[in-house]
Amino acid sequence: MDVLVELAQISKSYEEKAAVRDLSLRIEAGSMFGLLGPNGAGKTSTIRMIVGITLPDAGKVTLFNKPWASASLQRVGYLPEERGLYKKMKIADQLVFLGELRGLGAAEAGRRAHAWCERLQIAEALSKRTEELSKGMQQKIQFIATLLHDPQLIIMDEPFSGLDPVNTLLLQDTLLDLKKQGNAILFSTHRMDQVEKLCDSICLINRGEAVLSGGMRDIKSRYERNHVVVQYEGSDGFLSHPAIAEYKNYAGQAEIRLKPHADAQDLLRTAAATAAIMKFELVEPSLEEIFIETVGGRTDA
Repeated sequence: MDVLVELAQISKSYEEKAAVRDLSLRIEAGSMFGLLGPNGAGKTSTIRMIVGITLPDAGKVTLFNKPWASASLQRVGYLPEERGLYKKMKIADQLVFLGELRGLGAAEAGRRAHAWCERLQIAEALSKRTEELSKGMQQKIQFIATLLHDPQLIIMDEPFSGLDPVNTLLLQDTLLDLKKQGNAILFSTHRMDQVEKLCDSICLINRGEAVLSGGMRDIKSRYERNHVVVQYEGSDGFLSHPAIAEYKNYAGQAEIRLKPHADAQDLLRTAAATAAIMKFELVEPSLEEIFIETVGGRTDA
């Protein structure tokens, strides 16, 4: 499969602070890649080096199997974390203008803008000015602007910021459709629950360094299934079982983390002796839990 992005030991410092240190990663066509980490970890600095806003102090950036060149950016769509639409300009005119900057003719840019607005259920915004739209609607417009020129590599920095759950799901489904069409999608976020659902591969960074990277399933397989979800009625006395390292007990549901190599079946027998068990599920740790365990809570966020 084609590798659309490859970073080879890139580093970037600002004055005395190292934003990125010896970072390497690869993003293939037809995949979704999550760049994860707390605020200040170096995610945005990494993206800016990919799109040429800044240059690495060391290392190499390769796009579409060639050394980085500005001409390659015609095949890249970038939604930055810092949003920027013209407040007084009508959305239809604005999208045509942004499409023209990407090499589209005015008529084609207008056609694509209308089709995307219909798809994302925001056609009524075309005749309005930016200042008349909610933050969520503005976010969807910028999402559309990123995709107008049909880029092969789509880079999104916190793409779901400001969106309600319905519109978040709509944009997630759109990204998954684009992935199926063979596009590569890199998105950066501190919301690890979203990445866990969407991404094929990830790179978790902290203080500018990669602390975990690889395929999602491979990373998950490195960790013991030591989390248990129990739905029950009756006594919660089983929560004093010696196999339990910690737990959270809600109304009729306990979320438990077991001690290393603990016997989950013995816990189940104890629970069943004191309560009616509707659900007893041994689950793998979440990506967020893996990250917290990996960095040990040492972040700059």
